[in-house]
Amino acid sequence: MSPTVSTLLLRNLHDVFGEIDPVRRRKAIEEVFHEDAVFYEPNGAYHGRDEIDRIAGVIKATHPDFQYQPLSPPEEMGDGGRVQWVSGSPGKPPAYAGTDFIIVRDDKIAAVYLFFDKLS
Repeated sequence: MSPTVSTLLLRNLHDVFGEIDPVRRRKAIEEVFHEDAVFYEPNGAYHGRDEIDRIAGVIKATHPDFQYQPLSPPEEMGDGGRVQWVSGSPGKPPAYAGTDFIIVRDDKIAAVYLFFDKLS
């Protein structure tokens, strides 16, 4: 059974960028990302699974206790989708918010676009 765009969005959020364990994170990256995938964020672009793994580890290390929480269910359209989320320490107000957009090719993430949103 092929993963849905929504499943890929949530796995990216929780199993890749929300995962502290490098072995579990790498396994998830292998499962959900194309080997030539690209992750775009305001500070740069990261090409390929190795670079996505590296930057996901760097980001998670800056706030190891933060958890990502979707604000609503992911939305899908064709081969793309988006999910809006907040992140912060459990039991505390969110520290930041964002929206992930993905493009899917052959049932795997080909590109992720991260936009940071203003907290309300």
